[in-house]
Amino acid sequence: MRRVLIANRGEIAVRIIRACRELDLETVAVYSEADARALHVRLADEAVAIGPPPALRSYLNIPRLIQAAVDTGCDAVHPGYGFLSENPAFAQACEAAGITFVGPSSATLRLLGDKIAARELAARAGVPVVPGSTRPLASVEEACELARRIGYPVLLKALAGGGGRGIRLVRDEEALRRRWHLAAEEARAAFGSPELYVEKYLEHPRHIEVQVLADAHGNMVHLGERDCSLQRRRQKVLEECPSPALDEPMRRSLARAALRVMRAAGYRGAGTVEFLVTGDAYYFLEVNARIQVEHPVTEMVWGVDLVKEQLRVAAGERLRFTQADLRPRGWALEMRICAEDPDQDFLPCPGTIVAYRPPGGPGVRVDDGVYPGWTIPPHYDSLLAKLTVWGRDRQEAVARARRALHEFVVEGVRTTIPLHLRLLDDPVFARGEVSTAYLDRAADP
Repeated sequence: MRRVLIANRGEIAVRIIRACRELDLETVAVYSEADARALHVRLADEAVAIGPPPALRSYLNIPRLIQAAVDTGCDAVHPGYGFLSENPAFAQACEAAGITFVGPSSATLRLLGDKIAARELAARAGVPVVPGSTRPLASVEEACELARRIGYPVLLKALAGGGGRGIRLVRDEEALRRRWHLAAEEARAAFGSPELYVEKYLEHPRHIEVQVLADAHGNMVHLGERDCSLQRRRQKVLEECPSPALDEPMRRSLARAALRVMRAAGYRGAGTVEFLVTGDAYYFLEVNARIQVEHPVTEMVWGVDLVKEQLRVAAGERLRFTQADLRPRGWALEMRICAEDPDQDFLPCPGTIVAYRPPGGPGVRVDDGVYPGWTIPPHYDSLLAKLTVWGRDRQEAVARARRALHEFVVEGVRTTIPLHLRLLDDPVFARGEVSTAYLDRAADP
């Protein structure tokens, strides 16, 4: 591997460029017309325009991305997260062009992208799954029959969905019948497939995910868990590593379950196995077959650069460590700093950043893709930066997070910094007792 095209934008594109530089790899950025002055464009060795702002005509345009890689002599493509990162057609197009896709094979992506097939894979591996569909549902009548059998409330989910999207909570049969066709049309528009399935809704679970790394030579390790329970409308807001909710037996059990799932999938690269945890029970949710937004908390606790390891594995190298070599140290929190107004129902706030001063000091890391004078385009995700802090224990990490948030200056647009400060002072969060429903419940009048 010599030259890497980064098929993404924003902070993750900057993150990948920095990892490539440390590995002495050349980088090629791609950008839409709206991102011509973006930081990732400035930092890469070369940059290629790929179209107008709508993602379908630029960052989701597979032929243009492949052509950009070929034209610039790239022998690898890193998809980052979001966009085409878990798209088997994109991975297959890279394979067909003789370009290394930094991630799992197209066959693995196709398997794990099918939520029902992934559930069946987990069940065969001896990992508990949430009660629900064993195949795409053919009709609303079939959905109602299954929902009556497993009991309401249920989640109506798009088979091709992911990242918390394509999900509707349904508490009775009338609502299921009313929302079925609308959900199918939304799934078709968003994911290209109208297929739906039904899953039992767990009222107040924790969302716990286990980080896995695997090479192409049969070596596989886990790097502990992240707690991603603080969510708003199923979108993560704050993550921490390790989870304050797990005891050591549960922690070991989840790690073993994650490795069983990934081995059964023949996984290669960095990936995450997600679980719902309630009481002393846990259930497989899905596999995120890519680098996660929240990967820095794992890196700070486990001392492994996950993006560099992704690149090494994609180049055919063996993992440089075994499970016995890996030891967690301390506690880390990550806060997503978004251009949104948390006091106005998280209204997006695109605009020009007038002043920008990220925090620093011991145990503080900022992953960003912005700078003073940068105009945030309205076409994409509102994430500006990720503030990650490390402490010797949770108490120190929380104190450091509070200090860093007070130092963080972003002027010109509203951000979620005030929300994070409130969360850190929340007594339920302080006790480590939040669930995935906590933020949405707290926001209700």
